[in-house]
Amino acid sequence: MFRAVTLATLLSGIAAAPLLAADPAKPATLAQPATATAAPAAVAIVIPANITAPQRALIRLEILLDRAHFSPGVIDGKPGTNLKLAMSSYAAANGLPADATPAAVTDTLVATDAEMTVTRYTLAAADVAGPFVEHLPTDMTELAKLDSPAFSGPVEAIAERFHMDEDLLKALNPGADFTKAGTEITVAAVGKTKLASAVTKIEVDKTAQAVKAFGADGKLLAVYPATVGSQERPAPDGTYKVRTVATKATYTYDPKRLTFGDPGKGKLTIKAGPNNPIGTTWIALTKPTYGIHGSPDPRLIGKRASHGCVRLTNWDIEQLAAAVKAGAEVVFTGAEVRAKT
Repeated sequence: MFRAVTLATLLSGIAAAPLLAADPAKPATLAQPATATAAPAAVAIVIPANITAPQRALIRLEILLDRAHFSPGVIDGKPGTNLKLAMSSYAAANGLPADATPAAVTDTLVATDAEMTVTRYTLAAADVAGPFVEHLPTDMTELAKLDSPAFSGPVEAIAERFHMDEDLLKALNPGADFTKAGTEITVAAVGKTKLASAVTKIEVDKTAQAVKAFGADGKLLAVYPATVGSQERPAPDGTYKVRTVATKATYTYDPKRLTFGDPGKGKLTIKAGPNNPIGTTWIALTKPTYGIHGSPDPRLIGKRASHGCVRLTNWDIEQLAAAVKAGAEVVFTGAEVRAKT
């Protein structure tokens, strides 16, 4: 269980964990391996001095866990329950003690993944072109009028592409013009997203607020932090199957089938987009109205309850959806432990 790793334990190991730079008192310079077409000299990546040593250690750990498919949720350089879940899940799967320190987990990760954890990215014209919705309506009727509940701007779009918190993206790139094509920025090197094999079983752990994906051989393929129902509106118990998988999903609010919201608004359809109430992707279950889906706000995953469904970050649900097909088993275990906030 991930609860065995307390925040005190998590923080106690940070000082010993490898940093993004050798000297945390100075801006970090990371040498990138040269490619066949690159100049002989390595490209230097400078980490601003305002990114503290503990933050650098946690950023590195989060990125490594993300690449190993033990998702920490949004990469933000902060300790929290989602990082504890990722650490303890990775530790259990790799023979480490339940209270393994961040340093021990990092060392084990690096043994099989020594690639750099940050990289440089040049904003393309498509990154800054939009369309964007600067002020997303909160009212469902107004939201339904949009052509798409798109990103608010380039910062949100780029942060989501690289699984990052918007504040961390801006902190790593002080003074960067995110609205201008050609701007070079530092981002998390999240690497490949495809799982090792097809997912034939999904376990939704309501107590741990986690989703686990398994292959046909029973091997654990991925662990994701999740928002799973609430005590007020609990997720179901028992075993179901995946009915359909929808990418670029639309969301339909139907007061005849749902028990929340304002029924006076009638039936509404929110068009596809990353800030759709169900995010980008919907995995429908054989239990009517229930599914596993994305989220318009990755920061709230595992922290705010949902209306009975299972919510992941958009990038995690997209990874899971790409590996699962109709007929896969979905098992709900445990019980809700978090009331709706």
